[in-house]
This record gives sequence, C-alpha cells and structure tokens, in this order.
Amino acid sequence: MAEAQQAAASGGAALVEDKVALVTGGSLGIGRAIALDLAANGAHVAFTYRRHAEEAAQVVKEIEACGRRGMMLQADVSSYEGAQQVVRQVQETLGGLDILVNNAGMNWDGVVWKMTEEQWDRVIAVDLKGTFNYIHAAAAVFKAQGSGKIVNITSINGLRGKFGQSNYTAAKGGVIALTKTVARELGRYNVNVNAVAPGLIETPMVQQAPEKVREMALAEIVLGRLGQPEEVAWVVTFLSSERARHITGEVITVDGGQYL
Repeated sequence: MAEAQQAAASGGAALVEDKVALVTGGSLGIGRAIALDLAANGAHVAFTYRRHAEEAAQVVKEIEACGRRGMMLQADVSSYEGAQQVVRQVQETLGGLDILVNNAGMNWDGVVWKMTEEQWDRVIAVDLKGTFNYIHAAAAVFKAQGSGKIVNITSINGLRGKFGQSNYTAAKGGVIALTKTVARELGRYNVNVNAVAPGLIETPMVQQAPEKVREMALAEIVLGRLGQPEEVAWVVTFLSSERARHITGEVITVDGGQYL
C-alpha cells in the first residue's frame, strides 16, 4: 500500500482516476489491500464488511488520506436484496459505479464424509451466491452505461481441488465458471469480467493457521514465500483499469508458482 501511495504522490499514473469502486469484504486482508490500492490509484471506494466495524472505519480513513471518498456498508453478501441495496447506496452516495470487486468469502473446512449441510450451504451462499448477488446488482448498471469492470477473487484451490475443502473448492470453481459466462454475456456492453486466483496469502487468518499448514503451503510455492495482500491488489487494480481493456474471461493466478 505504501508503494502505491508513493507512486501516486510522485506523479505516477493513476490507473482508475475518479472511478467509483465497490469491494465486498474490504475491512481486512486482501479486501483491505484492494480497497486501499484502488484509492491510491485514484478511485473513490465503497466496501462492505460484516463484523469488523473498527477496522472498516480505519480503512475509510486511509482511503480519505489518499484524497478519495470512502464508504463502509455493513452487509451479508449472501443476501440478494442486500446486494441490490448496497449498489443503490453506492450510486446515490458516490455518484455512480464503475468497478466491482467480489472479494468477500469464507471457508468452513471438513472432509466430505463429515461435512454438515450447514457447512456446505453457508460457504456456497457466501462465496458463490454472494458473488452472483453483486454481479447481478451491478450488471444492470454497467449494461445501461455501456462500461464497467468486474473482478472476482477466486482461489487456486478452485482450479485444482483441495483435501478437506469440497465446499470451498466447489464455490471457488463455480466463481471461475461464473466469471467466464458473465464475460460472454456482458462483453457486448463493454464490460470486462475477470478473476484473480490467489495462492496462500499472508493475511491475519493465515497467520493464525497451524505452523504445519503454513509449512506444507511453503513447500509448494516455487518462489519460497507466502504472498502479500498488496500483490493481489496490484493485479486487481490493473484489471480494473483501461490498461486491461482487451482482457476478459481470464483467471490470473497470484501464487508464487504454488499451482504449478
């Protein structure tokens, strides 16, 4: 984040100057980094959060420190009506919507023979239905104005599968299929739709993971280190900009070679 702010302050290109962005799950981790990098690159940024109000308020302050408007909205992304309301509020308060980043997600792991219906339903509702909800709400806006950028955060585990994560990998694999379909449907309206698939990224949640889990992931990563949230955010900002105007329906891995 500091590097992005420094580039903007030194006259570097503002990739999304005066655009209005909405990021789901923007109070912590990757979502926070995305919200702040978009702001550092010129966007006014609204974001949803669910529980971490204090952290969300701090993100708004950091967005405003970039000279941009920030907006925090408490929402459960699994709510269809809630997504409609959030998009309306962003339009009314920030004057429009140009960029949607579907980042909000969760995992609730378990091997398939032990997984409960609640575990399955909740992860699918947040990670897959939540992505659909916000795409659906934003699509009408983007279609009417003849422009827009959608970036969905998936996972390398949606590409390859992962032991103990049948619900999560199914949801993230679904996000990839959804990305490609919506790219086809909205392309004629000048809307780019892409996905970013991170590997293991050093977020607060990952920092609390058992050391054995971290060691196993590190053994897979060609570059020999965990990714940083900012490294995902930089790709998202690029895909949200006109520099990526001829890219759509793609899934870009940010994993240090973990998927290889």
